[in-house]
Amino acid sequence: MSARRFSLARVLAIFIKEVQQMLRDRPTFAMAVGVPILQLLLFGYAINTDPKGLPTAVVTQDRGPMARSLVAAMEQSGYFRIQARPASEREGDALLEDGEVQFLIVIPPDFSRRVVRGEQPAVLVSVDATDPSASSNALAALAQLGAQALRRDLVGALAAEAARMPFEWRIHRRYNPEGLSRYNIVPGLIGTILTMTMVMLTGLAMTRERERGTMENLLATPVRPLEVMIGKILPYIVLGYVQLGVILLAAALLFEIPMAGSFALLLAMIGVFMLANLAVGFTFSTLAKNQLQALQATFFFFLPSMLLSGFMFPFRGMPRWAQVIGEALPLTHFLRIVRGIMLKGNGFGQLVPELWPMLVFLLVAGTIALMRYRQTLD
Repeated sequence: MSARRFSLARVLAIFIKEVQQMLRDRPTFAMAVGVPILQLLLFGYAINTDPKGLPTAVVTQDRGPMARSLVAAMEQSGYFRIQARPASEREGDALLEDGEVQFLIVIPPDFSRRVVRGEQPAVLVSVDATDPSASSNALAALAQLGAQALRRDLVGALAAEAARMPFEWRIHRRYNPEGLSRYNIVPGLIGTILTMTMVMLTGLAMTRERERGTMENLLATPVRPLEVMIGKILPYIVLGYVQLGVILLAAALLFEIPMAGSFALLLAMIGVFMLANLAVGFTFSTLAKNQLQALQATFFFFLPSMLLSGFMFPFRGMPRWAQVIGEALPLTHFLRIVRGIMLKGNGFGQLVPELWPMLVFLLVAGTIALMRYRQTLD
């Protein structure tokens, strides 16, 4: 009867055993400590919902002092970073379409003279609205900026003009005229869902073979490492395209997301993206000792991809070091590709700057996966 009584000594013994077991499983323990630290660093330092220094192109068709004052006031606001001065509005539109700039400002001819005459000339502001959250605060700052920008120029007899808005901001939201957030989120979901499923499912493949004892049977066959990789990856590629079909169908029927570009080009770009993520998952499967470790490694890769790619938070709002990490992730470039095709109608030539980083990532990850699998065979 005494053996059935509650014993603190037995509880302590079980506690010590579990602590020792946890410390022996170093990858799991490191993941349990590392993930909260990673979340703290990313949310504390990298995430910024008020992006500033947004790249801006200015087409100045007026060389007067008021036009210069307006451009200077925009730079001093902190939201706009003038990095291009195209000769024409057409050249500026090309920069906007290629994603080189977030804003295109066109100051009309005789801007200064028309302000003095009280004609309230219109200043065109074209904004890349594929991600409305990235530009909303900057557009709000323009409303206050207009009343302050020319205050030093409108003095004396012109002070009456300074009391009211001396010119008009004509906002043109390109690629998303209504500023709908679903135009940004739904195409981005293609990348995030494929990242999670491709890396996770492939990451469990090799560890499942070892845990079930079927790895020995696989090693006894004449199958080569590259053949094993291709054979294991192909089913998940088919699954990825099935997921893509479901997402695109919902995007068209439920959310009315436009498809401005080539559907065939989108399928090709998604194929490259899936291969890059499958190579990562295959690498995790050769590094992990069990399925739990493979799943934890997947989460450790998916968290930075989701937070630093520009899917949840504006990419240009992050500090420089976070942007460097984000540029190394395939999801960052894929989001620009899928939004460029679906919302802007970008062609292959405009996607090359985002395609080659994914190809480099695929080459590196695939090489590591193949080398690690050879070591597993040995």
